[in-house]
Amino acid sequence: MEEKKFDINSLIGFILIGGILVYMLYLQSPTPEEIEAEKQRTEQQTQAGQAEEKAIPEDTTTFESATELSVVSQNDSLGLIDLRNRLGSFAYSGTLDSATENITVIENDVLVLKVSNKGGYITEAKLKQHTMYTGEPVYLIKDGSASFNLQFSAENRLLNSKDLYFEPSVSENGENKVLSMRLKASPNAYIEYRYELTPGEYMLGFTLRSEGLDGVLNTTQPIYLDWNLKGYRHAKSITYENRYSRLTYEYEDEKHSKLSPTGEDAEVEKDVSWMNFRQHFFSSMLLSDTPFSEVALSSTDLVEDEEIDTVYTKLYGAKMLLQPKGGALSYDMNMYYGPTDYQIFKKYDRNLDEAMPLGWGIFGMINKYIIIPLFGFLSGFLPAGIAIIVLTILIKLVLSPVQYKQYLSQMKMKILKPELDEIREKYGDNKLKIQQETMKLQNIAGANPLKTGCLPALLQIPVFYALFTFFPTAFDLRQKSFLWAEDLSSYDTIAELPFHIPFYGDHVSLFPILASIAIFVYMMMTMGQSMQAQQQPGMPNMKFLMYLSPLFMLVFFNNYASGLSLYYLTSNLITIGIMLVIKNFILDEDKIHAKIQENKKKPKKQNRFQRKMAEMMEQAEQQKKAQRKK
Repeated sequence: MEEKKFDINSLIGFILIGGILVYMLYLQSPTPEEIEAEKQRTEQQTQAGQAEEKAIPEDTTTFESATELSVVSQNDSLGLIDLRNRLGSFAYSGTLDSATENITVIENDVLVLKVSNKGGYITEAKLKQHTMYTGEPVYLIKDGSASFNLQFSAENRLLNSKDLYFEPSVSENGENKVLSMRLKASPNAYIEYRYELTPGEYMLGFTLRSEGLDGVLNTTQPIYLDWNLKGYRHAKSITYENRYSRLTYEYEDEKHSKLSPTGEDAEVEKDVSWMNFRQHFFSSMLLSDTPFSEVALSSTDLVEDEEIDTVYTKLYGAKMLLQPKGGALSYDMNMYYGPTDYQIFKKYDRNLDEAMPLGWGIFGMINKYIIIPLFGFLSGFLPAGIAIIVLTILIKLVLSPVQYKQYLSQMKMKILKPELDEIREKYGDNKLKIQQETMKLQNIAGANPLKTGCLPALLQIPVFYALFTFFPTAFDLRQKSFLWAEDLSSYDTIAELPFHIPFYGDHVSLFPILASIAIFVYMMMTMGQSMQAQQQPGMPNMKFLMYLSPLFMLVFFNNYASGLSLYYLTSNLITIGIMLVIKNFILDEDKIHAKIQENKKKPKKQNRFQRKMAEMMEQAEQQKKAQRKK
């Protein structure tokens, strides 16, 4: 009986417990109104997700997005569940007060940076001490022209930092201003962007690191840092500015290269230590103490028509593969937003001058060690236009001995012209004999045609080309006026045209016109005798060159920096003056003629090259005679 009684009591107990559980579930079940509200919320999320999927390109690697992320209360259990489903541990970042799109500003006396909570990256970079040709401030980043995204895997989710909210914290390190942006998975677990701005510097410290994310951050999957930027137009000639806007970079232990400035270009490089998104006179750079193991670089030219008032010139991109160490991210880097100025770049001692188009080899060396220091010295106490003129005078004085020898040889050729004509008349169609006798006469007179034109021209080419690359990149010329030119780094304008001429533009510049006239006069003085002589087969048409060079200057330089045209104008005027002085006061044609006649009487030794040429020509003459006998 006792055992049976126990069984009945147990049964009654189980029934009572079951009833209590059912009653508790009933109390906690949602009301019909709550069910309907939850249904509507689910439908809205589904529709938003579908719209978001349509907005994402097919080739995107983003699986989850927190674009609609907002502050979620710790008491909002449904919201937390939704965030955790999408973001895993990083759902914590959506529960903070910082999970709104606010801006933090840090600045010094030259640079103003705005950093957004959303993505934690710089959304605006303004240079305080520089303005555009319109007078407006120079912005290197503005109105969404740049993005900076860390793409990583966390708990089987592919996340993009640009869609997530960072918590800002501003502090000071001595005189430096420090902004820490942290994407948090918990109070002590986060990904941090740390910006440190030094007074008076365009270069700022930037650190990317992770803390306390063991087991959260999946370091077995690739982690990418993706930086994209559209280059803002700052100059009045978009074609000229765009020509000098280019992506340059350093890779594999101080090798340097660049992408094409036209069309689309892309390259994948190893061990990249810095990259420069250059916008002619201004640069946006990212530098790393630890080279990126692999970077996909890209550049797209956005200027399709110079007649269109385009806002952006280039679209630059760099997708960097990051290598975690010990399961964590740790990269010490720098960012640079400022002038493309050799003097500024040089002080950082990181080969940043390679980001400037100063010319390769000897041309770049002339710029770096002679032209730039000399012009910097002159412009330190002279107006920019006067500094260009003085620089030109000094260069012409240094090269004047070369020009003296060139003109001396030209005068000798002029004196020998009657005798050369006699040789041509004597030997008729025997071109080989004419050439042989001509070389013999020139050798005796000391009038080598190589010295007349080729050698002096070759000696001046390095300086010529170095200056050609210097003036378009000389930051010291920017917005400096001279005479009628408002800005020596851009073209001068004396007349606006009501139409656009291909290759010429919609304006008339005076400095190129004056430089073209000076070149024409100079070529008339130097090529007059050459044009009078009989045109030799295979030789360039001197008359054609005499007209082509000034025309080329007139058209091509109409959109170039007026400082460059001022240099060519001054250079040719000085050259004409030097030639007149040499001709009228230094060289005496009668004395030179008498000296040539004396040289003819003296035995003239031939050098090895001359002897070899004479032997070859003699052999050729003998072969020709043998063929005639046959």
